[in-house]
Amino acid sequence: MRYQIFETAHGFCGIAWRDGKIVRFQLPAASAEASERHVLRRVPGAAPGTPPPAVATVMEAARRYFAGERIDFADVPLDLAGQDDFFQQIYAALRRVGWGQTTTYGTLAKETGAGPEAARDVGEAMARNPVPLIIPCHRVLAAGGKVGGFSAPGGSAAKRRMLELEGVRVGPPEPAQRSLGF
Repeated sequence: MRYQIFETAHGFCGIAWRDGKIVRFQLPAASAEASERHVLRRVPGAAPGTPPPAVATVMEAARRYFAGERIDFADVPLDLAGQDDFFQQIYAALRRVGWGQTTTYGTLAKETGAGPEAARDVGEAMARNPVPLIIPCHRVLAAGGKVGGFSAPGGSAAKRRMLELEGVRVGPPEPAQRSLGF
């Protein structure tokens, strides 16, 4: 397994691959060192390497995404070995949620046939997502349109920034009428 750390407009990302498929993606951290620590904690034994063309393409797409460009990661080849079947079903459903769209934990649970009572299991799958951004866990909201948790560096503030990049406003609706301030 190989990895590389690279800079984006939002910080330093990390990517790990095996046989040309992405195994791990690290959302932006403040420093290259922090990103590398995150990657190596999740793929111990990986060594730095020169990415093959398919991986280099994903890195460039991530740079463009964090610069605000509309990017679709739905066809990026992934290696999800070791993930249980239920998580893989959740991830497959989530990969169909496109740029600027959101879903909820309960909706994803229903889409996998598990029913809304499995929303906590969906939350666990999001927390264990090995390739955030590529499997867009930032697009999963809590009930009522609340941001919910986010285990990536920066927490829910990072999730909100990613959604804002995609033109999604999260939070209470703006007032329909404003005071004239007399």
